Amino acid sequence: MARRRDPEQHAARRRAILQAAAGCFAEKGFHQTSTADLCAAAGTSPGNLFHYFPSKAAIIAALIDQEADDTAAWFAARADGRAAGDPVADLLAFLDLVLDLATDPAFVRLALETSAEASRDSLVAVRVAHNDSRLQTALRERLQAAADQGRIDPALDPATAAAWIGVLIDGLFNRVSLDPAFRPADQRATLHRMVLRFLVAGEAAMGNGTMSDGATVVTGEPS
Repeated sequence: MARRRDPEQHAARRRAILQAAAGCFAEKGFHQTSTADLCAAAGTSPGNLFHYFPSKAAIIAALIDQEADDTAAWFAARADGRAAGDPVADLLAFLDLVLDLATDPAFVRLALETSAEASRDSLVAVRVAHNDSRLQTALRERLQAAADQGRIDPALDPATAAAWIGVLIDGLFNRVSLDPAFRPADQRATLHRMVLRFLVAGEAAMGNGTMSDGATVVTGEPS
């Protein structure tokens, strides 16, 4: 009789393999990483590796999907148990998370490697585009909620604003890779200020804390 698989153990082992693979890909790139490299990093045999993933391409796809799932879970956790919540605080907290990720050289290299591979491999491009679409949806929903609460400039289109926040995120990883002196951890207050001045309208953008219609803007920016 075949032994029944433990779903939690299977998921944990799968995630451990992905973590090991991410380190390999960040160090050597997708194409320079061999099956032997993956097995050594994960502490497993080729047969066991391919039990979880049928190919190296499947591992790359799973890493992209995992990032999308982790991002979706983060936004879901922020909304859990709250009615309207604080969409502006959610946006700033997410940007803080991105800054934290940008302090990890391996994460930055993997992000750039994935972006480059998307320009060469149509299947990776589809996965990356789907990932980006999920992020844009989450950002757009928070921006729409902020607009409904009168927290941001009503003239801003949430979809366009979400796209520009995405541009900031993409540009951050490129800046980190190009400029060794750029320290993301030191840029928190500046990034908050830039985004808030982009999002809020009229006098609120000048720092007096109110919208043109008198509604209070809670920025959450460090004093």
